[in-house]
Amino acid sequence: MYIHKTVLLDEAVDHLNIKPDGIYVDATTGGGGHSSLILSKLTTGHLYCFDQDDYAISRSKERLDKIGSNYTFIKSNFVNLKEELNKLGVNHIDGIIYDLGVSSFQFDIPERGFSYNYDAPLDMRMNQNQELTAEIIVNNWSYEDIVRILYRYGEDPNSKLIARGIEGERKIKPIKTTFDLVNVIKSSLPSKVLRQKGHPAKQAFQALRIAVNDELRVFEVSINDALDMLNSDGYAVVITFHSIEDRICKTVFKEKTTLDIPEGLPIIVTEEAPFELITRKPILPSEEELKENNRAHSAKMRVIRKR
Repeated sequence: MYIHKTVLLDEAVDHLNIKPDGIYVDATTGGGGHSSLILSKLTTGHLYCFDQDDYAISRSKERLDKIGSNYTFIKSNFVNLKEELNKLGVNHIDGIIYDLGVSSFQFDIPERGFSYNYDAPLDMRMNQNQELTAEIIVNNWSYEDIVRILYRYGEDPNSKLIARGIEGERKIKPIKTTFDLVNVIKSSLPSKVLRQKGHPAKQAFQALRIAVNDELRVFEVSINDALDMLNSDGYAVVITFHSIEDRICKTVFKEKTTLDIPEGLPIIVTEEAPFELITRKPILPSEEELKENNRAHSAKMRVIRKR
């Protein structure tokens, strides 16, 4: 049995300011931690749960069924949030939560290919029905595209060295498994880099995972759609684990909470921006949570409210 520890559980749900009769969305249900707590606070309200991972869906359903029946699971990427909810007659919501990144299920099940700690097929798909895998990227994409992925999504200063190593290795034989890729990365880096703290493949694996699942684009599309659907006094809570995700969230929230008024005009501004930023600085896990859950270390939570 694989265990998923929900990060910032109470803090996130508290900031949704749950109305018992409200309509709420968990865009990244995963193990069902946030969904379970939200559902427990609803009476006549309803919760819509998004996920595209079959294992996560089955596990979270088991958990939610013990709490109530007023929830609906939607097997889809949250980029389709607006379309899928509209199909069900839902045009407005009272709150939404995003817990981005990879669930513990995906990391800890070796055959999913997300982790450099297990030897497994080089997969990394959150939706196992899609065609694109990490193996396809490393064996077929151009050197330039691999450099771009590693640098942009992994912020890896050794992107060119790793990409050259991948390019050279795949001419000899395909890079099929996670350990194949780890070995290529290690052989591509100078000894001074290998001696540094942390696993040398961490940033590359993160970058490939983001590319395989198109994580950054789909989040930006989805959060904008979700904010459009928020009712007055509705809240959006976003937990990120990556600096680029957090930057996207911060930028979108700033745009929504700022009036676009040209400087220098002799006018008195009486209107307010349509949204209010609840968290000027991101909320971080407590020291106690960090001790209990190592994966919480990079978590940042931001909150916005529709006026």
